Amino acid sequence: MELNHKLLRQFEQEAANTRKMLERVPEEHFDWSPHPKSMTLKRLAGHVAELPGMFIARVLQSDEHDFQKTKYTPFAGATHQELMQLFEDSYQKAVKALNETNVVEIAKTWTLRHGDHVILSLPRQVVIRNLAMNHIIHHRGQLSVYLRFLDVPVPGMYGPSADEGFGG
Repeated sequence: MELNHKLLRQFEQEAANTRKMLERVPEEHFDWSPHPKSMTLKRLAGHVAELPGMFIARVLQSDEHDFQKTKYTPFAGATHQELMQLFEDSYQKAVKALNETNVVEIAKTWTLRHGDHVILSLPRQVVIRNLAMNHIIHHRGQLSVYLRFLDVPVPGMYGPSADEGFGG
């Protein structure tokens, strides 16, 4: 099995877990935040939803990303349906990019920079596995804490959660 297909399988498993988490996000609490320094639920959920297409697809379809040359616009949707559509579109972009890459392209170096300052420069496969997927998992973990604070049942990721028990 080619490396891109191995990464695709891993991504599909993580995407299924991410989808379960995003399905629980209540739009009536989009403006809620656990702390003044924290993102709102809407912004965090939108970031989780956009990351596959924004990160995985971008890494595979470009040689670098320069924060100084791009303007980030956070998710502006107002409904849970828009949030889920953002995720599905983002997911499809990542799947397409992973399917279309090859062993030569995935081994090429990708650079993340802020103007002249190089933040990192690593093989694409390393960026996808160690940075992109971990970034998604990290923010998904934050999202689970937000849901817990809002008393929304948290889905299990790698087994049942406290809300599901071993029978659910």
